[in-house]
Amino acid sequence: MADTRSLSVSRRSLFAAALAALPLPALAAGKAKVVTILGDSITAGLGLPAAAALPAQLHDALTKLGVANIVRGAGVSGDTAADGAARVDFSVQADTALAIVALGGNDLLQGVDPKTTRANLAKIVQRLKQRHIGVVLCGLKAPAELGAHYARDYDATFGAVAKAEGVTLFPDLLAGVGRNPALNQGDSIHPNAKGVQIIAGKLAPVVARELRKRP
Repeated sequence: MADTRSLSVSRRSLFAAALAALPLPALAAGKAKVVTILGDSITAGLGLPAAAALPAQLHDALTKLGVANIVRGAGVSGDTAADGAARVDFSVQADTALAIVALGGNDLLQGVDPKTTRANLAKIVQRLKQRHIGVVLCGLKAPAELGAHYARDYDATFGAVAKAEGVTLFPDLLAGVGRNPALNQGDSIHPNAKGVQIIAGKLAPVVARELRKRP
């Protein structure tokens, strides 16, 4: 969730497209299903080598569960839900069986109205559904320091979208990792390699279950 205000929209778009085009190794490539993670710097693995970032770690965790898979990272540092809605069509390629939508953290950092975040997340999910791509929507929890009213509205955003659109909710991407110094980098925002492993381990069974539903 790093600040990337210095990046132009065109550079961000090109970077996102390039990321989406790079699959990671998978077992039984002919049978593998494609998972694309549409997110921000947390899913992109800011500050980590590629092998320690979430796309690679999720691929490994799914493989251990016996799921042949290709995981594509489509995370762009600094992206809000609005940015994700603007690039969902080219960041999530047509061969994607399941998209993990993990956006909203930068909305939180920027104090975006939760109603705006909700509308943009709904746009993303609706577009993916129109393209017959499965969706797992990842939520986040707002720190209480931001105020009870804002935190309540923000936290409810993800569940409301998942319920309205009929998609699977992964309630808190950073559960058990967020705000734990041992599992985060020095900025206290981005998980370290150990933190990412924990996230991938919790996310993998949910993704595996959803992949088994896809044709």
